[in-house]
Amino acid sequence: MNPTEISAHLSPQELFLHADFVVKSIMIILAVASVATWAVAIEKLYRYSNLEKRANRWLEALAGQRSLVKLQNALQSRPEDPFAKIYHAITGEWRETHKRDLHRTQSGRDSLKERINRVGLIATGVEIERLQRGLSLLATVGSVAPFVGLFGTVWGIMNSFQGIAASNNTSLSVVAPGIAEALFATALGLVAAIPATIAYNKAAAGLNIYHNRLTTLIGITEVQLSRQLEAGEALPDEGSHSHENHNDNTVLLDTHAHQSAVGGKLAAQGA
Repeated sequence: MNPTEISAHLSPQELFLHADFVVKSIMIILAVASVATWAVAIEKLYRYSNLEKRANRWLEALAGQRSLVKLQNALQSRPEDPFAKIYHAITGEWRETHKRDLHRTQSGRDSLKERINRVGLIATGVEIERLQRGLSLLATVGSVAPFVGLFGTVWGIMNSFQGIAASNNTSLSVVAPGIAEALFATALGLVAAIPATIAYNKAAAGLNIYHNRLTTLIGITEVQLSRQLEAGEALPDEGSHSHENHNDNTVLLDTHAHQSAVGGKLAAQGA
């Protein structure tokens, strides 16, 4: 076998086609893991970047006077935004308290402030948990893929030694293809693991930044609501818009959805 034929036989396509069944299966698994990693990484990084930009807009809306009015108007265009859902859960608790006239006394107002804080924390936990879905794939591929590729390498080298023993020939033309197939599995493992690790670290950092933005937004919102509570003012969307009932129904639906998610989370923790 001349050098040209050896080079052609060592191409990635030929290495895959002539690989052992076990090594070939490992190559397929690693290739699928690599594609899934890129898909999840692109989706997460793009989504976290957009969420952070929106959070900055919400912070701008909360600056200055009548900030809750501006925030309410801004959130109406993004009802699916995590902070919009958290805000609706908080205002839903406000409305429920006022509906039952539990805010008439000082103790009732203090209890409302505490409940608003707890609802904000729980709703934030629910939304962050949703945003974390998919990151476990990146972490798993980043940590496991090199070892899967290494297993394919060990298996391929074992087959190569068996072929050498059977043919009683140690020339390069006999040894090189089997060794190359084995090492190709390790290369695929690294190709899957390196981007997954980088993407996981970047996505985790982006999610942590967004979590901090949410904490800031919720804190400012709670301060504004506390101020309005002490002043006896209504929410910005109460009493001044003709679609009040529609907004209330939407908020209550969002609040019930958050309460269901939170209840399931607490039940799972109790189990």
